[in-house]
Parts: sequence; C-alpha cells; structure tokens
Amino acid sequence: MPTLPPVPPAAPASAALQASAAFHSIAVVGAGAVGSFFGAMLARAGHAVTLIARPAHVQAIEAHGLALHRGGTVEFVRVAATTELAAVRGADLVLFCVKSTDTDAVAREMAPLLSDGAVVLSLQNGVDNPQAIARHVRQMVVPVVVYVATAMPSPGVVQHFGRGDLVIGPIDAQAADDPAQQQCLQAVAALFAASGVPVQVSPDVMGELWRKLMVNCAYNAISGLAQAPYGRMAELPAIRELQQAVVREVVAVAQAEGQRLPLDAALAAMSHIAVAMPAQLSSTAQDMARHKPSEIDHLNGYVARRGAELGVPTPVNQALWALVKLVEASRAAG
Repeated sequence: MPTLPPVPPAAPASAALQASAAFHSIAVVGAGAVGSFFGAMLARAGHAVTLIARPAHVQAIEAHGLALHRGGTVEFVRVAATTELAAVRGADLVLFCVKSTDTDAVAREMAPLLSDGAVVLSLQNGVDNPQAIARHVRQMVVPVVVYVATAMPSPGVVQHFGRGDLVIGPIDAQAADDPAQQQCLQAVAALFAASGVPVQVSPDVMGELWRKLMVNCAYNAISGLAQAPYGRMAELPAIRELQQAVVREVVAVAQAEGQRLPLDAALAAMSHIAVAMPAQLSSTAQDMARHKPSEIDHLNGYVARRGAELGVPTPVNQALWALVKLVEASRAAG
C-alpha cells in the first residue's frame, strides 16, 4: 500500500497545452485497479486511452463503460479496452501496471511493438521494475511512485478511496542530465495535471520508491499472513516491534545502496500508516485471500536478496518472505 506524504503540487497549468500536443495515444498495460483509475482520469479528460486488461474486465468495459466510483458518485467513462498487448503499437505513452512478477515477460513481449518515441511509465510496487523494463526496451523508461487507494471489486468497476497523485523522475544520473528527458518528464506531469492528477517531478524518485518499499515491507507480509488490517496490527506491541525491525533492515539495505533514507523518518512514516489507514488490508493480503500469487518476491524478498548481495543481514525480511512463500506453495499444492 502507498505511503501518505503531503499531496505534491500539480504541474503548472501553462504546461498543459504542451502536454496535450505531446501525447496523442496512451496505452495502459495491465489495467487492474491502479491502471484503470489513472487510465480513466486521462480518458475522461479527453485523451485517447486504451486499457489492456483481462477478458472479463474488457467485456464489462465494452458493454457499459468503465464505472469509476469516486467522491461519492459513479461515472461511466468511455474508454477503449482490449486483451491484446499489440494495442501498444502507435502509443506515445505507455502506463506499465503489471504485477512485478510479470515485468520481465511482458516487457520482453512489448519491446518490439513500441513506437520509437514512446515513453514507458512504470507504475508498480518495488524498486527494481524500471530497470527490469529498461533491460528489454530501448525507449525512455520513467520510474513512478503511486500514491492512491483503489480497488476493483468486479470487472468493469474501479473504486477510488483516496489520494491519486504521482511522483516521477529520471531513472538514473544519465537521464537526469539529459535535457530532452527532463522536458519529457515535465510534459508527462502536465498531461496528468490537466487530467486532475497532481504530479511531482523529483530528482530523487528512486529514493521515493525505496521509502514506499520500506512501508510495504513493514505491512504487506504481516497483514497477509494474519489477514489483519493495519489498525489491528498496530494494537499489538509485538507486531509494532516486528515492523520496526523490518524497517531497520530496509533502511540498512537502502543506505548500502547509496540511498538517503534516515531511520527516524522511516520509522515515523511507517507508524503513520496504521493511523491513516486502520481498516486497510495490504495488497499481499488481498492476493493471498484470493489464492493469487503475491508480489512478495519484489518486497521483503527483494530486500533479503539485495541485502545478501551487499552483505547486510536481513533475517526478519527473509523470514516474512519465506512464510508467505510457504503459504502460497501450500495452497498451490492443494
């Protein structure tokens, strides 16, 4: 689940016309709750958007439009939808929203279909997805930190519970020094801002991804294993101590990676989530309840693997990852 820092300022309105001219066709790959929400926001602002999703979601959208529940109202957004990845052909902007476990396979399949000048936004959990996409595509890849609470209770329906803003930035130092890429980032921010989605362009987007990973590691596996919401977790001192141990390990790995992630600020951000979202079940908990594969390999599992590579002990993250994998394996075996 996302962390909840202050809402960033929207891109300047004067840039909106430039953005509208820059992106004529937008494709959303892996249009679940997050992808469908942001795709709907762009589509309702008049942009040409195609959602690439599972068959049931596509069929419902084709029949009735995408039902967007937001702010106490329901709006049916007319948007193109298909199950075919080939729909990325001709897209100027691609919102890449697939599960982290599918990143390599989908990016590899998508690569020969992309237009030369396409821009790919990675709206995914974890910190390793942008680089994984960039290994397969030659086009510009943009890391995106997503702050939104959404759900897809049934095909063709997206519920919005809060926030809905993004942080974007350069994938590496080379991209940060490229004036053309900086101009593109501003155009992306303006496009979303003109569609009612605030976007902050940050020179430290990878650091922001690490901060979100830290919170996900502290909540997702525990919530999943116990099928418990965040508020109930916070009521138990032993669980709070366990979460603090997780945070310390993530901070140690992040600092070994060269990221600026102060421990005190990380612990405070982690604690705030239970106060702000006491009834929330983690995405891992929702996946486990539906007997679907989770993204745990890219959360606590990633921290454990990267810690081993960097010589940083991560026994708590390793244990949480192993326990989730055990539950998933047991269910797969019947």
